Amino acid sequence: MTQQPGSWPGQQPGHPVMPPPPMPAPPMAPQQMPPMAPQQMPPMAPQQMPPMAPQQMPPMAPQHMVPPHMAPPAAGETWTAERMDPVAGTPFGLVQLRVAPITSGLAVGSLVAGVAGILVSTLVLCFGVAGASAGWGALVGGAFTLLAVLAGGGSISLGLAARRQIRRSGQEGRLRFTGRGVAIAGISCGAAGAGIALLTLLLVVLVEVA
Repeated sequence: MTQQPGSWPGQQPGHPVMPPPPMPAPPMAPQQMPPMAPQQMPPMAPQQMPPMAPQQMPPMAPQHMVPPHMAPPAAGETWTAERMDPVAGTPFGLVQLRVAPITSGLAVGSLVAGVAGILVSTLVLCFGVAGASAGWGALVGGAFTLLAVLAGGGSISLGLAARRQIRRSGQEGRLRFTGRGVAIAGISCGAAGAGIALLTLLLVVLVEVA
């Protein structure tokens, strides 16, 4: 049998021709890179900054402060300057106004406590007389007497403190307080209330014992 050109042995006629399988490539020999010589950087010369010239700020012009706007005094009220202190470097000054004196709160408290002591002492008299015959007047009157003595003692203490406050006020730079007469009235009422309560309690006790 004659083989057709371009055919392989054992190939049937009429079948397509298959190319031969590719030949494997020969293995490559490993290549070694020559070692790199270490490179050294040349040292850097230190750089020095040129000295900075000192800068001087231009002098600031003095600024004048504008005083705040103040409302005018109300009708029937006057402003009286007590002292004026000039402000250095400016055409202005600080004016300290004279404040109207006010009544001492301690004096008012003393008068209120004194009046309360007198009112409580009247309760001692009422309950003491009403319960003297029944035997409980001294007990109830003693309770109200204790309350009257506390109110009277507080009134006397507040009155004395108010007199001291009024005496020390009115100096330069301090507020002036008034109410010396109110403080004296509070002291008197407190002492009277405590005294009336004690005398009434003593009278009730004598009546019950007798």
